[in-house]
Amino acid sequence: MSADRNTTTNTKASCPVDHNAPAATAPHSRPECPVDHTQRQQAPSFAQSLFGTSSQPEAPKCPVDHADGEKSAHINPLNMMPQLTQDMHADQTTPLSTEREFSTIPRSNAEAVWEYPSPQQFYNALARKNMAAPEEYVDVMVDIHNFLNEGAWNEVLKWEARHKECLMPRLTRLQGRPNDLSPMARFSSWIHGVRPFDRHDWYVDRCGKQVRYVIDYYEGVPEGDTPVFNLVVRPAIDDFSSLTDRAKQLWDDAKEKYLN
Repeated sequence: MSADRNTTTNTKASCPVDHNAPAATAPHSRPECPVDHTQRQQAPSFAQSLFGTSSQPEAPKCPVDHADGEKSAHINPLNMMPQLTQDMHADQTTPLSTEREFSTIPRSNAEAVWEYPSPQQFYNALARKNMAAPEEYVDVMVDIHNFLNEGAWNEVLKWEARHKECLMPRLTRLQGRPNDLSPMARFSSWIHGVRPFDRHDWYVDRCGKQVRYVIDYYEGVPEGDTPVFNLVVRPAIDDFSSLTDRAKQLWDDAKEKYLN
């Protein structure tokens, strides 16, 4: 782990993915989805081929659009996503499941949890962005997408564990910002030459206090046929409390590395 509590989590996903433990310690979860970089530009990566993106540095990004809510009156302000239909797409040849899975991520209202998109909704999200979407891979894509978000939430909970005053943090809303490099990601790209393929900002309700988390998604080095993803999860330095959390984690990481 690095100074930003570069909570870097390796996420392995095979085809099909083993989802008997969907909330593993690696990143994978809701609709909402570093690293040997010497070969990254030489051939299409797993994320590029799976999500139908190019090999440009800003490519592969989350196929479910969490972009600017002002683009459409039908955007859900909680996740910055359009209302996705469950109807088959005109170009679709094989029916896909319309069942949606519940996440383990609590929402800010009552006992509700966030719900993941169905494979059909995921396919429609891809089609809406004119991204290649092989129908036979959609189920696996949804599984990986969901698993990544579960892993991201697990990392958020590790940070939130520092705050004993709140036993039930909740995810209020989220926003995808694939084209906005965080300061940490920008610095890392200067040093290592690698950029994240996606970024999310998650807004967490810490029992009445809003805390913003930044999540950078990187593609790791595949282990055989198994793709690997890494997440860097940390609270944004929006206030003194978050700055203190980051400093404490840096000290804890240093002690673990050099003193143990």
